[in-house]
Order: sequence, then C-alpha cells, then structure tokens
Amino acid sequence: MRHPSLIPFSPMRHPALIPLSHDHHHGLALALRCRKQALGQLKPMGLKGLKERAQELREFFTNNLVRHFRAEENALFPKLRQLVPESAALLDQLARDHQQLREAIARLESDSGLAKLVFDLGDLLERHIRKEERELFPLFEQQLGETEAEAVGNEIKEILGARPVSP
Repeated sequence: MRHPSLIPFSPMRHPALIPLSHDHHHGLALALRCRKQALGQLKPMGLKGLKERAQELREFFTNNLVRHFRAEENALFPKLRQLVPESAALLDQLARDHQQLREAIARLESDSGLAKLVFDLGDLLERHIRKEERELFPLFEQQLGETEAEAVGNEIKEILGARPVSP
C-alpha cells in the first residue's frame, strides 16, 4: 500500500468552474492541432489542412466560445472585479484576449496568411486558457465564498445553456 503522502495531489475545480474548464480542455486540444497544422505536422498538409483547421476554429468559436466568453465576461469577471479589486489587471488582459480571438476568428475567411493566422490563433488560445486555469480560477476559488461562488456558477450554467447566438 502506498503511503498517503506519496499519492499525487490533484486539485479539483470548484463546481462553478467545471463547465468552463471542460471548454478549456477542448480548446487546448484544438490549439495544439492548430499549431501542428500550421507547421505542416498534420495531414492533410498545405492549404487543404489549414482550411479544415480554420473551419474547426470557426465551429468551436460559434458553438462554444461565444457563450463561454459571455459567461466569463457577464458572470465571472464582474464578480471577481467587485470582490477582488486587485484582479483588475488580469481581468482586463483576459478581456483583451477575448477581443483578439474574436477579431482573429473573423479573419479566417481569407486564404492569405492562413498558416500564420492559424498558428497565432492556436498560440493565443493556449496562452489564454492556461492563464485562466493557472491564475484566474485559483483566484476565484481562494477569494469567493461558497454562496458567491454558487451564484456565479448558476449564472455560468444559465449562459452556457442558452442557444447559440451570433458573435
């Protein structure tokens, strides 16, 4: 039998954040595919593969990120800004990332510079997700009381459960 102190520690996300972390898991996998595609490490290679990845990005954005960003911007960010004023710089950066991602997705229609755009989108998506998982979510879990966290979680679920709307 293993000694309890030798069992690896695996922190669990607060239930309010699990739906967002679920999206993050899929977003990280997509970010990796984007970078590999842009570097010619995934088949089909060339423009055909880049177009497939661009389509996958557009679909992920429409089906997941539009509501995901709305949940963060309308439920999570305001509550943290209110209760943890020192989180303002982090929240401002994350909101700027959201805007950069929106603008980059809109540029995916063009074949010109598609490899760089797909790579850069994957890179930004990964950095953004890791910042939320490593900085924002722990801040939420440390600073919000259970009642506040549960209320934010309910708002997140309500927004994520809404029908997709155009960005």
